[in-house]
Amino acid sequence: MAAAKGAAKSFTITELAAEFDVTPRAIRFYEDVGLLEPQRVGRNRVYSQRERTRLKLTLRGKRLGLSLQEIKQLVHMYDSPSDTAPQLEAFLSVLRAHRKQIELQLEDIRVTLEEIAQHEARCERLLEAATAGAPAAKRAVKA
Repeated sequence: MAAAKGAAKSFTITELAAEFDVTPRAIRFYEDVGLLEPQRVGRNRVYSQRERTRLKLTLRGKRLGLSLQEIKQLVHMYDSPSDTAPQLEAFLSVLRAHRKQIELQLEDIRVTLEEIAQHEARCERLLEAATAGAPAAKRAVKA
């Protein structure tokens, strides 16, 4: 939706959904939980640059695995002065907790990959032994 010349750019729900590869329903859900607050023109939702940025922050938070409550904190920080110590401390706490959770998941993934490598090596040894002892005709059929 093109805005009047000199006015701030605005967006329709369809434009934002296409730009961020989400459904209009997802955008309406973010409105319902208070993450987005579009203006209304008649029955149509009109999204400002502010709402576009809030949607972008929301989707980024989801990709990072943040909860909706954590995302809400992030989005509300966007709207207020970002140099207030209590806000920064609260957000830093959220980020540190999330970092710790991801580091634990990363360690679990490393352990799992090591176990998979061990099982692969064992299977390869057993397969090599099984095919080495098989008659030549059977080996040719398996290949």
